[in-house]
Amino acid sequence: MPLIDEIVNNKEMLQKWRHQLHKIPEIAFNEEKTAQFVEQKLASFGVKVHPRMAGTGVIGSISTNNYSRDGAKAIALRADLDALPIIEKSGVDYCSTHAGMMHACGHDGHTTMLLGAAQYLSQQQDFKGTVYFVFQPAEENEGGGRVLVEQGFFKKYPVDAIYGMHNWPGLEVGKFAIRSGPVMAAYDVFDIEIKGIGGHAAAPHNTIDPIAIAGQVITAMQHISARQCNPQDAVVVSITRMHAGDSYNVIPETACLSGTVRTFNHQVQEKIILKLGQVVKSICEAYGATASIDYQKRYPSTINTEIETQNAVLTAMDVVGSASIIHDNPPSMGSEDFSFLLNESKGCYVSIGNGETASLHNSHYDFNDEILTIGASYWARLVQLQLSA
Repeated sequence: MPLIDEIVNNKEMLQKWRHQLHKIPEIAFNEEKTAQFVEQKLASFGVKVHPRMAGTGVIGSISTNNYSRDGAKAIALRADLDALPIIEKSGVDYCSTHAGMMHACGHDGHTTMLLGAAQYLSQQQDFKGTVYFVFQPAEENEGGGRVLVEQGFFKKYPVDAIYGMHNWPGLEVGKFAIRSGPVMAAYDVFDIEIKGIGGHAAAPHNTIDPIAIAGQVITAMQHISARQCNPQDAVVVSITRMHAGDSYNVIPETACLSGTVRTFNHQVQEKIILKLGQVVKSICEAYGATASIDYQKRYPSTINTEIETQNAVLTAMDVVGSASIIHDNPPSMGSEDFSFLLNESKGCYVSIGNGETASLHNSHYDFNDEILTIGASYWARLVQLQLSA
């Protein structure tokens, strides 16, 4: 693979950085040690470090040849900082030193690859314009990308496009999966409380049993995606949590259900919301119970724009060759808060092969160090090609 020699020669240092970050995983909006590590590295490269955003978000930039925003392009490259509340079981000698926290999604590797590119670009400066290095907090569940938008990232730092990258277990090392259009699903959550009449378990006829009603609701909800949506529309409706009662001989007053909805299309998403409400209300009314629903739209669908996807493809081809680009990888029903950034800017989110490793969010997962130089080379070449002098 025609990787960048200077980055390849720096492989041991990149690996060392990644292992240092792996030892100090931090949860959403609390990535203080991680942010300090990034700021210190950027400053040592001579990269301009801007005031933090979204609490622990770090923004660095390089503007070459004294070009201002007027008359020159600007792009942003984004990596994520946060870890997950998982007890690590990987067995590596650089295992997490923070109890109950783990880099189980590879954000330590994402951060390292972007740092590697920043170091190289700061030395070369063989491009015209401005590149922003965005180290975003709180990708997992808490929407750090949304907070960046709300705090005016794109107003403070206008860019022509923003690019993101995530490692993908099961995808061969040296390969990229890149496609235009939807690549990750919208992420919604819901909480349902069904209220009946509690009583003695030996006299169910004197109660309105919310557990039995919850069972009817669960079954009916599966029919929303299976029988009320076009089979060509990708939809997932999953119940992931249920709680009711605390005793063997008491029928409780309430039963609570929680779950998630995944969609790509906004119209399908709105249909699911409507149908879910109708199903819950009608079943509860039929049995004499009442229900309340708290439905939250967490992350929108991640949708790549066409020209920026072509830019990403050409860059990846330059780094790993055209035979290593996968164009038909199906969209994932997982979600990404990079979607908030793509709602405000053109851009592209790609997957880089992590090889045959444990899956993401698994306690045995570890980022594959063999792809550090590939990812860093991709970032550097993207800047050189998009901001060519």
